[in-house]
Amino acid sequence: MKKEDCIFCKLANGEIPTRSIYEDEDYKVILDAAPATRGHALILPKEHADNLYQLPEETVGRAFVLAKRMAASITEALGCQGFNIVQNNGEAAGQTVFHFHIHLIPRYTDDGQGLFWESRHYSDETLDEIRSQLAK
Repeated sequence: MKKEDCIFCKLANGEIPTRSIYEDEDYKVILDAAPATRGHALILPKEHADNLYQLPEETVGRAFVLAKRMAASITEALGCQGFNIVQNNGEAAGQTVFHFHIHLIPRYTDDGQGLFWESRHYSDETLDEIRSQLAK
């Protein structure tokens, strides 16, 4: 299913021109129009889902297998020194376009970008409480 007002549906399905670097029947991989680094690309499923939670597990699995293959290909072609594979879900996590997608971000020494967070320290009691909530 495609969502009529979704820009990523339009990009993935050829309604809007892109700089595509890979395409198959389910996914299109395009260069990001506002890249973080040289070679920053997006994996876009052709079918719409707002986020990871709405996708069938098989679709998620194939998307991440494609991410691995594309990261290797981009690394070989561009000679980057590292790689970030980023997938955001929800506004609080940095998602700005609500169509599931994966960022492929080649990293270069001194590229001026960051993808870091401030580490937190929790008490043993708090960590035990969190674990009891999550381990089921």
